[in-house]
Amino acid sequence: MNWDWEKLQQRQKERNRNNGSDKGNSGGGGGPQPPGLDDIIEKLRNFKFGSAWIIIIVIAIAAIAGSTMVYTVQTNEVGMIQRFGKFERVTPPGLHFKLPTGIETVTNVKTGRIFTEQFGLESDADARRNIAHESMDVALMLTGDLNVGVVPWIVQYRINDPYNFLFNVADVQRLIRDMAEASMRLIVGDRSINEVISKRHEIAADSMNKLQRDLNEAETGIHIVTVELGNTNVPQPVQDSFNEVNRAVQEKEEVIYRARQEYNRVIPQARGEAQKTIEAARGYASERVNRSTGDAARFISQYDAYTASRDVMRNRLYLEMMEDVLPGLDEKYIIDSEQHNLLPLLQMGLQKGKINAGQ
Repeated sequence: MNWDWEKLQQRQKERNRNNGSDKGNSGGGGGPQPPGLDDIIEKLRNFKFGSAWIIIIVIAIAAIAGSTMVYTVQTNEVGMIQRFGKFERVTPPGLHFKLPTGIETVTNVKTGRIFTEQFGLESDADARRNIAHESMDVALMLTGDLNVGVVPWIVQYRINDPYNFLFNVADVQRLIRDMAEASMRLIVGDRSINEVISKRHEIAADSMNKLQRDLNEAETGIHIVTVELGNTNVPQPVQDSFNEVNRAVQEKEEVIYRARQEYNRVIPQARGEAQKTIEAARGYASERVNRSTGDAARFISQYDAYTASRDVMRNRLYLEMMEDVLPGLDEKYIIDSEQHNLLPLLQMGLQKGKINAGQ
């Protein structure tokens, strides 16, 4: 509000003249005095209504501009400042100042928070309501052996590059869910249903590595903290049939195991016995060959000696033969070569038996 100070001063001088003192009797100098209450009321009566609205608007704009110049960044955030839409700087946690709204804007990015996306779990309904075109159950997956498995899992991630996250990612939830589902289906599609059920940690690790590579290639500024699989199984309508198949497979494995156990017991033993027989045959063959070689060598040496002295060798051979034959005979009868008739000597054998009995 602009006051007409000249008119107020003129009125004050007239009032002082009427009171008989140009300098004022209040102990002060002759300078201008502030307007009185009556003057202020009169001025307000004559004040135009449109000027008040202008002043109120100016004060409101100044208050709003001043309030937008101060902002706070929490401990788990960083402030991303944009000037006329262009990235300007990053501010750490704390109280900061910036240019008013319209010139500079601030976006707080939660770099210290762990975000979670769930797939195929009970609490996954809220997430799927936010994604309108996701109508199928993400937990149903086709395995490498053409079976269908129910594979629920969760993905936990955080923001490690706020610049890429802010300017390269339009819909964070849509991006994470699409890439996580694509990587999980690729990993599960390379394995059988039994591997999907029994090797959850291995599948989670492979899916995490695949998802992180895809996010890095897209320059999203997102770091995957962990990927965890829930209880994997087959769909409920075919679960009984699947269990029967598993029991049949287990019985088959048990029969194969017993057959292999019997095989490992019998076959090595048979191979040992066969090797033993072969070695015995080889030893027998070597013995016969060596003996035949020795006999042949001895015969040759005897033949050489025989050809050198036929009479001596003939007598020797005869004596050696008799030496081998005679000890095996019980009774020996020596008969004269001139004897033509042999009388029975019956008492000879009986007498020998009596002698033996008397002894």
